[in-house]
Amino acid sequence: MRDYEPLLLEETLSSQVPNDFPWDTTPASLAGAQPKLAGRKIAGRFVVGLTAPERYQRWEVCEDLAQQSMPKALKDAAKFPQNSRDVTLRRIRRAIEGKGWTSVVETDWLMARLRVLLNW
Repeated sequence: MRDYEPLLLEETLSSQVPNDFPWDTTPASLAGAQPKLAGRKIAGRFVVGLTAPERYQRWEVCEDLAQQSMPKALKDAAKFPQNSRDVTLRRIRRAIEGKGWTSVVETDWLMARLRVLLNW
């Protein structure tokens, strides 16, 4: 692989992910009195948060869940017409959180995306 190819891949993946999708989905908690950053060394570089390929993969999961949640939200809204849209979305959120597939910030993004997809 040429030196520039990983950078091109990162740039390509980053351009496909919406700007409002979170970068750091798992904040670290490190013991000690001094401030710290939790990072990893990847290919000779220290990385804090997600790499572009990791972020793309997390976005892909969340976007897929949002798309799959659309018909479920509409079905739930039709089944329980007395519920407001907010109640329906809270029910969908609880179901998603129960699966443990997304972090809190990813779920926040996913629910905002679902609102857009549903025009709610």
